[in-house]
Amino acid sequence: MRLSAVICTINLIVLGICGGVYAFSGFNLLLFLCFDNFTAMRAVLGLCFVSALFSAYALIAFRPYRGLR
Repeated sequence: MRLSAVICTINLIVLGICGGVYAFSGFNLLLFLCFDNFTAMRAVLGLCFVSALFSAYALIAFRPYRGLR
């Protein structure tokens, strides 16, 4: 379970970096990394959507912030 959470977090960080490059420069890094293939880009975005859902589920179900009081 921990490995899945780490992989999902890394996936979302990479997507955030690609989004930041696109926002500040106008260059679509994600589309470039997918070799200008829109189907592959949409598949990566779908994977990132599932990663975000899993991360939200892990925060709600396992409450890693419980001991931070």
